[in-house]
Amino acid sequence: GTGSNILSALQDLFWLLKSKVEKQLQIISVLQWVLTFLIMGIACTLILMYILCTDCWAIAALYLAWLVFDWNTPKKGGRRSQWVRNWAIWRYFRDYFPIRLVKTHNLLTNRNYIFGYHPHGIMGLGAFCNFSTEATGVGQKFPGIRPYLATLAGNFRMPILRDYLMSGGICPVNRDSIDYILSKNGSGNAIIIVVGGAAESLNCTPGKNSVTLKNRKGFVKLALRHGADLVPVYSFGENEVYKQVIFEEGSWGRWVQKKFQKHIGFAPCIFHGRGLFSPNTWGLLPYSKPITTVVGEPITVPKIDNPSQKDVDFYHSIYVDSLIKLFDKYKSKFGLPETEVLEVN
Repeated sequence: GTGSNILSALQDLFWLLKSKVEKQLQIISVLQWVLTFLIMGIACTLILMYILCTDCWAIAALYLAWLVFDWNTPKKGGRRSQWVRNWAIWRYFRDYFPIRLVKTHNLLTNRNYIFGYHPHGIMGLGAFCNFSTEATGVGQKFPGIRPYLATLAGNFRMPILRDYLMSGGICPVNRDSIDYILSKNGSGNAIIIVVGGAAESLNCTPGKNSVTLKNRKGFVKLALRHGADLVPVYSFGENEVYKQVIFEEGSWGRWVQKKFQKHIGFAPCIFHGRGLFSPNTWGLLPYSKPITTVVGEPITVPKIDNPSQKDVDFYHSIYVDSLIKLFDKYKSKFGLPETEVLEVN
């Protein structure tokens, strides 16, 4: 009896230690991505400039020469790495929240797609985990489909960061890049565009389900030009992982944010999550809140080389209706009341 009790206690201790180690690995995996999002580009640029001023300048010079040679690669589909997409660190990243990908319909491999991802949140954590890694099984759920998460083109001007992003299948959200993928890269491509962009991030806050979409029609025009089917995607919980200071319209804070958005492409948000060592303190780590990304039914779009505004408006209205229906169908399954309404701005 004594030996059995000791063995049972040791097993309990082992599982306790294992769970603590796993939790710490989850925190580390999320922290590295947050730091990548916030400072990796600037940090790598400064480090490269410093190396140029040292005895190791030749290393930096070789990289800069490679950078010039490789400059247009992000515009041509990038350079994804299945090895990077399958890193174990992304599974810890997934389990921290946790993040889940829900498939509602099959996607044909002889078609191309534009996914509209909503909402943006502060960092688009669900978009990154689901479509730039294999942590939630996007490759198994949509076999034969190559996802490309589109983000700010300025990120691809940053040394090292550009290569890190491309390895996950991330591409610039500009016309050249999207045109290339949808016209010169065969079929089975899915470009994920966070439609609301920086403007939407300014209004994200826990408990609020709103999207910036009414006047966002460029992605619909691109879909028509290439005959790429539109797919609405809603990520329940994306707005719950950070708390943000929301500046009212007309305030100096909102004025500064809009100036940054207009001239630089992103809007500086004042936000906080939990601390590194305690969930009860403020810090940069997101809160451990579930994020469930639901991929809706594709909307068949014809190929029109020069779509009229009437064509764009028609398919945009279909897309908005499909997104609202997707939200209404799944909202109660993921913790929202039946009375919750998706606000479309």
